[in-house]
Amino acid sequence: MSHAPLEPSKASETPVSELVTRLSEQTTRLVRDELRLAQAELKDKGKHAGVGAGLFGGAGLMAFFGGATLITTIILALALLIPAWLSALIVTVALFIIAGIAALIGKKQVKKAAPPAPEATMENVKRDVKEVKEHGHR
Repeated sequence: MSHAPLEPSKASETPVSELVTRLSEQTTRLVRDELRLAQAELKDKGKHAGVGAGLFGGAGLMAFFGGATLITTIILALALLIPAWLSALIVTVALFIIAGIAALIGKKQVKKAAPPAPEATMENVKRDVKEVKEHGHR
């Protein structure tokens, strides 16, 4: 039920209850339209995010295979100087050393993050609550 804008001379003749009803209808329509627009926008953004995530995943997989190929190339290059089994063993040991170092550094970082609670913020809140209680009892 769409109403045309009121002319100034007719506006004073319209009952307040009808004006409130029109305002309610128009507000409801506006909210619904905005919700539909937001839904369409989120759907579009979600679609782009999904495609982007898929492409990132594909890029990560290609980078993994590129790294594996590089390792194979290093083994083959060393095999020109020493036996192939020895070059593979040297590269394997080097990779395990790198993995061990990364694991130790990662463990230290995880240890710094524990416990996951924001301790400094919690202390500040406790201090604020204590101060509010003290001023409230005075």
